[in-house]
Amino acid sequence: MVENNKSASPKRVIGIDNLSLTFETNDGPVNALSDINLEIDEGDFVSFIGPSGCGKTTLLRVIADLEQPTAGSITVNGTSAEEARLNRAYGYVFQAAALYPWRNISKNVALPLEIMGLSRQEQRQRISKNLELVNLTGFEKKYPWQLSGGMQQRASIARALAVEPALLLMDEPFGALDEIVRDHLNEQLLKLWAKTNKTVAFVTHSIPEAVFLSTKIVVLCPRPGRIYDVIESDLPRDRSLNIRETPEFLKIAHRVREGLKAGHSYED
Repeated sequence: MVENNKSASPKRVIGIDNLSLTFETNDGPVNALSDINLEIDEGDFVSFIGPSGCGKTTLLRVIADLEQPTAGSITVNGTSAEEARLNRAYGYVFQAAALYPWRNISKNVALPLEIMGLSRQEQRQRISKNLELVNLTGFEKKYPWQLSGGMQQRASIARALAVEPALLLMDEPFGALDEIVRDHLNEQLLKLWAKTNKTVAFVTHSIPEAVFLSTKIVVLCPRPGRIYDVIESDLPRDRSLNIRETPEFLKIAHRVREGLKAGHSYED
């Protein structure tokens, strides 16, 4: 156990050093990210929060090798982001569930497994295991349009987990859902994280969501996107929604809110 081995250092999953990204457009260069430095360790749940246009999703896409930085460096599991992508080191959950309407839930989860060339038996085992993890056992033959928005996102998470990644990248997966459903899925996501011990990088606009879910909160500010604050959470990992009324939770939420205010330019 960790208590008996205090000299052990956590394994770094993501290392970002002096990273910047500039998009070239017809109207001139757009500085999307500037001088980002960040470390994410194995088992961390890290939320990226900031105003629209601050580069949260762009940073997640850099980690996923869907965008390439113009300066600095990034490693994922000790390799380049490109190698990590080719090795299927991460699962990616988008803002929309992005399920194919002509494939039932089982076949949607199976899609990356088919691409990987896994046997049908292995596919069935992984589909069953991951649908059980997101509480969708019994919905294998349903089609996306027969499921609620929250259930569709849970199916999307099962699909991302099916490739058995060590890292889960989530881009505002609950942003379009109503508050009650969102709260329920936040609780389910924490339980899933506890079961799998995945490292999670999570983009959100919600302060309560960021504080409730995270071991570390990265506050970004815009023009160009840069890190204003990194907040380590000492909240217990076993949390219920009731924790949101505690002084400890409110203290972290206040620091996030103040960071967003200080880092946000309100000038036109």
